[in-house]
Amino acid sequence: MTSGALHSGLRVVVAESAADGQDGRGTSLARALRDAGHEVVYTGLQQAPEQMVETAIQEDADLIGLSAHAGADLVPLLTALVSLLRAREVEDIEVFVVGGNQEDLAVLTTMGVAAVFAAATPTTEVTRWLAEHVAQEPAGR
Repeated sequence: MTSGALHSGLRVVVAESAADGQDGRGTSLARALRDAGHEVVYTGLQQAPEQMVETAIQEDADLIGLSAHAGADLVPLLTALVSLLRAREVEDIEVFVVGGNQEDLAVLTTMGVAAVFAAATPTTEVTRWLAEHVAQEPAGR
């Protein structure tokens, strides 16, 4: 789901964790971000961290938005994802998660995850956060 229109927002790769078996949430997130003016590349179901990072690099993404609603343990998944971004020297690609829980919030934030939204978070809250994020980005990004 890549949109060819001009965007003033960010380029976001939306991926679903390997543990997720349904793509309803990920496609809803991708659609909401696109409708809010961001360029979105939706990678589909069951993406491993290596696939997410490779797609983000190839697409020159600003962020990776991970949809993780299966209740899988996010800490190991995001540890791998953040480590791969560092190893590939693309730490400027930020990560946010939709589907996290309060127990993981502090750990994920310490790891460098930009934002964690609970599974029940409306997509409007995610798009609002991204709009604020765009406003804070330096010019030329």
